[in-house]
Amino acid sequence: MAKLKYTFKSDILFKMVFVKYPNLLKELVAVILGISVESITEFVIDNSEMTPESIEKKFCRLDINMRINGQRVDIEMQVSNEGNYPERVMFYWAREYSAALSAGQDYSELPRTIIISIIDFNLFQCEEYHSFFQPLETTRYELLSDKMGFHFFELPKLPADVSEDDPLLLWMSLFNANTEEELERIETMEVPIMSEAINAYHSVTNSPEYREMERLREKAGHDEAQALHHAEQKGIEKGIEKIALNLLKSGMLTGQIIQLTGLSQSELRKLII
Repeated sequence: MAKLKYTFKSDILFKMVFVKYPNLLKELVAVILGISVESITEFVIDNSEMTPESIEKKFCRLDINMRINGQRVDIEMQVSNEGNYPERVMFYWAREYSAALSAGQDYSELPRTIIISIIDFNLFQCEEYHSFFQPLETTRYELLSDKMGFHFFELPKLPADVSEDDPLLLWMSLFNANTEEELERIETMEVPIMSEAINAYHSVTNSPEYREMERLREKAGHDEAQALHHAEQKGIEKGIEKIALNLLKSGMLTGQIIQLTGLSQSELRKLII
């Protein structure tokens, strides 16, 4: 199987495709929210910008923040689980929710705020690939408020068989595609919106703009890895020096310390001075 050089699991590609082709984004969120595209009368992307400077930042978050029919909806592609992911998502929800209230507004005017996470790792102990959370009373399961909602789509849990009659699974299978064959299988179903999305994928991945963004992200990754390696080496060196000093204080002969720590005579002499 021919591996795809770029996949939708790249947050850069994910955001660039859906910002450049907002009609596709509208179709996607309509499926996720369970509403018709025709019912969407307000659709605004609030953070369409994606600068080279932001790509090079550490822990850069390339989400897409939208206003849809009075709701705030945020969607993000996340590949690696860096720990405490539910808490991270709740933090972003709280920030979006509270920021929507202007001075003098009543709390009732706070908008319904939904966070959509498409993740390439297993998060919950269940077989279903889609989980939706809202605050419920624990015995009566009474909904506290519909203004808080979290959608999670765990890509490793997707079923192997995909039907053209399941638009949600089709979208997720597209995002999960790693090979040319998987992409072609979706395309041969001749679902118009999927064909449009695949065409958008090819258009963006062939653009110089996208290639440059990926180059910058890769460079930032290498620079970060080098910085971490350098810091680790410094930490190891400091640890060895501390051990050598303790051995000197204990009265061990310098020759033995050199043999144990790997330090040279000149390096050991500097510590003594």
